[in-house]
Amino acid sequence: MKTRSQRMAVVSLQAAAMLFVAAAAWAQIPVEDRGRALQKTPAEESGRVLHQGQYRAGIAHSTLEQARHEAKLAEQDVLNARDAHALAQKTAATRKRELEAAEKALAAARARVAAAQKDYDREIGAVDAAHRAAPPAKDK
Repeated sequence: MKTRSQRMAVVSLQAAAMLFVAAAAWAQIPVEDRGRALQKTPAEESGRVLHQGQYRAGIAHSTLEQARHEAKLAEQDVLNARDAHALAQKTAATRKRELEAAEKALAAARARVAAAQKDYDREIGAVDAAHRAAPPAKDK
């Protein structure tokens, strides 16, 4: 798919090509006939004005069609971006729920570690107390 700037470059090249063709046609007229070619009768002048108007209208119509096409492509880009955004939000919400569940599991595991450490410390303290309270062993 062409980018917008590439499409505009094509339109510009088409317009430049039309101007080049017109200049080439003008160059084919001998110099002495160019003055006469510019002097038209009123009927010829009216026909020339009509032809120029039709030509400009044709170019304007082409430009309009190109702009409509670009607008349609831009609209599709917006729709695609909205769909991608909605999907990203849904994925982000799922990941957030997963993160929250993992954080809860970590908090529970840390609480179990703390409780186990407390139990261990209590048992070690009991062993130490029992050891201190026991009479010294006699050597035989």
